[in-house]
Parts: sequence; C-alpha cells; structure tokens
Amino acid sequence: MKFINFVKQEIAVIKDRDPAIKSTMEVFLYPSFKAILKYRKAHKLFLKKHYYRARRISQKTARQTGIEIHPGAQIGEGLFIDHGHGVVIGETAIIGDNVTLYQGVTLGGTGKEQGKRHPTVGNNVMIGAGAKVLGSVTIGNNCKIGAGSVVLKDVPDNATVVGVPGRIVVLNDVRVADANDLDQVDLPDPVMNDIDELKTENDELKERIIQLEDKLNECRKANSK
Repeated sequence: MKFINFVKQEIAVIKDRDPAIKSTMEVFLYPSFKAILKYRKAHKLFLKKHYYRARRISQKTARQTGIEIHPGAQIGEGLFIDHGHGVVIGETAIIGDNVTLYQGVTLGGTGKEQGKRHPTVGNNVMIGAGAKVLGSVTIGNNCKIGAGSVVLKDVPDNATVVGVPGRIVVLNDVRVADANDLDQVDLPDPVMNDIDELKTENDELKERIIQLEDKLNECRKANSK
C-alpha cells in the first residue's frame, strides 16, 4: 500500500471508531496513528533484515507513544489502538484486518519459547482494556475479548471471552464483534452466573431438607401413637 493511501486509511479508521474525534487534524495527534505509521516503516526494514534499525525505530516510538509494537509482527489493515498506552505486540504476533485494541492490551509470550510464540488474532476482533492474550494461541474472526481478561487457549470464531482465565460466554448466537461493536461493558459475567447457580441450588437443597424434616417429624408422631 502506498504511503498516502495508508495515511488516508488510518485517518478514516480513527474517525470511524473514536467518537471523541472532532476534526481530521486531530488524527495526527493520536499516539496510535504515529505508532502504526512507524511500525510500517520498521516492519519493512525488519523484512530486509535490517534488525537494528528496525528495533531502533520501534523502541523510540515506544518511548514516545507508550505503544510497543515489535517490527517483526504481522499486522493487517484497519488496526485501531484506542488511547494505547501500555499496548504490547510481540515479534511473532499476527493481527488480521479491522482489529481494535484498547489501552494495556498485551499480545505476548509465556516464556523463552522459540518460533511462533505470540498470538494470532483474526479479522474483526475487539480486545478490551487490560486484556492479556499470551502464547501461540489463535483468536478467531469476529471475537470480543472482555476488559481485563487473560486468554491462554484458542478461541473459535464468533466468540465472546471474559474472565481470568478467559472463558467463552457467547458463541455463534450473534456476530459479537465487528468494526462498529466496541462495547467493553455489556458482557456476560461467568463468575456471577456460577454464583447465581450455586444460590439456586442451595435454596433447592434447603427446601428439600425442610421437606424431609417435616416427613421425619410426621413419622415420629405416627410411631409415638
């Protein structure tokens, strides 16, 4: 993609997904705009095996923006990083098209593995603030990862994941994430669901115990006559 076309695309992406933006000129002030722009430059150098120059660009950009993207990462079109401070994208991470990352997201490894050790993220994925996706896992297309979640296993297409560790709470019922679905709040809570189920079971057990005690008392009365 030519540089001018890339700039136009990034402007359109940011204006579409950030309701706070009021003018096109504001886009040039966004840390994510600068971080992605510099990543594209560093990635080209990385592919040409100019590793030091590529890393120098990425590290300087990380200090300036708070967004650390390794030049070896593979990133598709339409990436949007909202606010962005604390975002980390590892060397072997692969990101598809129309992906949205919020502040504090980590696409990282789990140790000193060799080879493919960072996540693969599909198309039309939203990853909420503070979420961690670790290891060589795959996040399918049209997925939503809730804020603060920790994902350590593969996630199929059309899934919503929340919790620590991440649990799938919606699958295939609806298209749960796309370029316009940026809601990080209205997600199911699997922990509260489990607590509610335990409360229901506890109430049922209490009712059953009361019934058994009543029968036992009736039997005792009958035997005492």
